[in-house]
Amino acid sequence: MKNIYLVGFMGTGKSAVGKALSRVFKKKLVEVDKLIELKENRSINRIFKESGEAYFRGLENKVLKAISKRKNVIVSCGGGIVINKENIKIMKQTGIMVCLFAKPKVILERLKGKINRPLLRVRNPEAKIRELLKQREIFYEQASYKIDTSCLSVKGAAQEIIRILDKNKFI
Repeated sequence: MKNIYLVGFMGTGKSAVGKALSRVFKKKLVEVDKLIELKENRSINRIFKESGEAYFRGLENKVLKAISKRKNVIVSCGGGIVINKENIKIMKQTGIMVCLFAKPKVILERLKGKINRPLLRVRNPEAKIRELLKQREIFYEQASYKIDTSCLSVKGAAQEIIRILDKNKFI
């Protein structure tokens, strides 16, 4: 089995669905953001605040390159990983990109009360979500498969990914 890269905006279920797929396939789940936090010994929030988004994106690329050398892993990627074209190329060469997406109102509801989202620390977070989704749409479209998680449970989203991978002979 190739690596499965879960991409998509924050709050679309990448980590939760990744955990479910990890259990089903008995494959290791690797979370890019968690690896970055371990490597830096600080939170994503602090990295953004102290070093900026460009620095974070560089770390993201380095971590993805290291992960991509592995085989048979499920990878939960940060929401903005796709804005670097090299990251998309790496994911497509070493696995299958599956984009999880959801409606902005659903994303906002899922993220309510979560203070560790530096890009949403603005006056109107729903407008920011819409803006970022619009900016990233062209990148998310490059995924092999897209799944709308707006009305799906974690189990339902995982089952849909399994169905797609099975249908296309990836598993």
